[in-house]
Formats: sequence, structure tokens, C-alpha cells
Amino acid sequence: MKKKKPDLLPIRIYGDKTLRKTAEPVSDITLEIREFIDDLVYTMYEKDGVGLAAPQVGRSLRVFVVDPFWFREGGEKNPRVLVNPKFLEFEGQVESEEGCLSLPEIYETVMRAKKATIEGLNENGENVHYEAEGLFARALQHENDHLDGILFTDKVPKLKKILLRKKLNELKSTTDENGFNIGKH
Repeated sequence: MKKKKPDLLPIRIYGDKTLRKTAEPVSDITLEIREFIDDLVYTMYEKDGVGLAAPQVGRSLRVFVVDPFWFREGGEKNPRVLVNPKFLEFEGQVESEEGCLSLPEIYETVMRAKKATIEGLNENGENVHYEAEGLFARALQHENDHLDGILFTDKVPKLKKILLRKKLNELKSTTDENGFNIGKH
């Protein structure tokens, strides 16, 4: 059977209701789920992301992909797929700036664990386990937050969040009453 060409999925923008839902576990990794994962990976690269979670493209599923190093000079694409991920351990703390495809043009410093250990399934239903640090650990934590309806802006200090409110409201105004991105008015 011929493999379908991946589709570029539309990124949901802040204000979209799917971004605030707790995603549902994947019960079975079917052909449809594997094709969706291919679409997710393709979209992550096409949108210059280092990670992308299913809720960011309107699917409330516990699936995300990360590849934090592909954009570096000489970097090869090596996407890591996590289905039904679960963190096992966190170590240390570090502050660093984050952005998000669902929050375009917004960047803020966020505290995350310096190291993280996570497990889940890959696109073939095989168990995977990662001990990550640095940008890899940060990307895993950021994408996993999406599965719980958490955005990185939820983690900024209150004063900074007040300063962000205008930008967030502008983004929210680009979505319709169902939370779909409709662009600027």
C-alpha cells in the first residue's frame, strides 16, 4: 500500500478551545493515527517548530512530536514521537525563553526542570524512554503541557502576565466563537 503524502495542518492560535482541553489518551495506534503523526511531524518542520502537540492542530489526543536540534547547522531531522507520554522524573530548575507556534510573536522566560525523564510509545506502538536535558528537556515539558491544556504563558510570573494581557487578547480576537483561528479583523 502506498504511503500518503503528509498534509500541512492548520495551527490553532491562542483562544482556540482545544488548546485548553485535557487531551484524551490514544487507545490504539492505528493507520489513521500513524498518518496523523506523519502530518504532525511534517507540519512541525514546515512551521519551523522544535515541537508540536496534537491539540495545537485541533486534535485532543495525547500525542506530540519534538526535534529540538534539526535547525542547527548540519542538523539532521530526527523527530521523536511520544504517544501517551508520562514523566518519570525531573531534576533541577532552569529559566529560559520560550515561544510557541500557537502564540505567535510572544516570547517569555519560563522556569522548567533542567533534566527530565519521560516514557511513552512511538508511532509504531513501541515503548520509548528519554533522559533529556537542555533544550530537549524543555521541548518535552512544553509539548506535554499542551496535552494538559497548559500554555507556557500560564507559567510566567503574574506581573509579566499582566503585561502580556494585551498581546494575548489581540491573539484571542483572531478566533471565532468556537475558538477557530480566523485571522485578524
